[in-house]
Amino acid sequence: MSAAEERIVRQSTRNAWLLSLPALIVLIAAASGPLLIVLVYSFLTPGQHGNVVWEFSTGGWVGILWSQDIFTQEWVLADAHLTIFWRSLWLSLLTTVFTFVVGFPTAWFIATRPLKERALWLFLITIPFWTNLLIRTYAINEVLRKEGLMNTVLMGTGITDTPIEVLYTQTAIFIGMTYVYLPLMVLPLFAAIDRFDMRLLEAGYDLYASRMQVLRRVILPIVKPGIIAGSILVFVPSLGAYVTPRVLGGGKQMMIGNFIELQFLQGKNWPLGAALSMLLLVIVMAALLVYVRYANKGSSTHG
Repeated sequence: MSAAEERIVRQSTRNAWLLSLPALIVLIAAASGPLLIVLVYSFLTPGQHGNVVWEFSTGGWVGILWSQDIFTQEWVLADAHLTIFWRSLWLSLLTTVFTFVVGFPTAWFIATRPLKERALWLFLITIPFWTNLLIRTYAINEVLRKEGLMNTVLMGTGITDTPIEVLYTQTAIFIGMTYVYLPLMVLPLFAAIDRFDMRLLEAGYDLYASRMQVLRRVILPIVKPGIIAGSILVFVPSLGAYVTPRVLGGGKQMMIGNFIELQFLQGKNWPLGAALSMLLLVIVMAALLVYVRYANKGSSTHG
């Protein structure tokens, strides 16, 4: 490359950066700025009535796993916090697994329909996104409550004589999150299955492979990027869910999102709430890094 061409390339690169500079400034100010404030707050001292005192303290981070006894002033393991963390992680993983179990055959069914029918099925899958999350959650509330649709059908058909108490339990939260986040699993799986070469199925059967072997050794490895993408799209919002656990859990089954809100409002412990927020961010970033690693590995393998 000649000197003149190098100057043209440098000038083009410089112009591209200058053109993107306003967007970069807005992105940094609107996204990174608030996160930086939360990070700073996590290392400050809580005020008496909320807010913070501008004195350095690691109490917010220590309070994630430890709490101080009000009588002996000794630091003990915060069992309640660990219970909330475990409940959030467990329900998020369970939601991810169940949405995959339901979403995979759904996506396969849509991807194998004639082209004219696929648009209709995808339209039906995306309809819930047209409605506010809070409204959808209250709809599930009406289904699961003691006098709701589920108990009405079960008692009307004679399956049970008394209403089943599902609302305000972990089961209700699981059902609600599965309903809310199922489309986020179906759509990436559909995109991956839609690109699947169906002739590979015939090749597998010609080699006397069983249906389970074809599924395990042919289909799943090829559509793995869609599985990983759908799992991330479900797991990340499930882990930080606030509305669904608040409505369907009734405040009795608290998750990380509700715990963060509690610290900022009722608890008046902003550093602890900020530290929990940053911890949640770290977990989400770790999940995304795992996704990128496996996605790159999958692309390099097929490439």
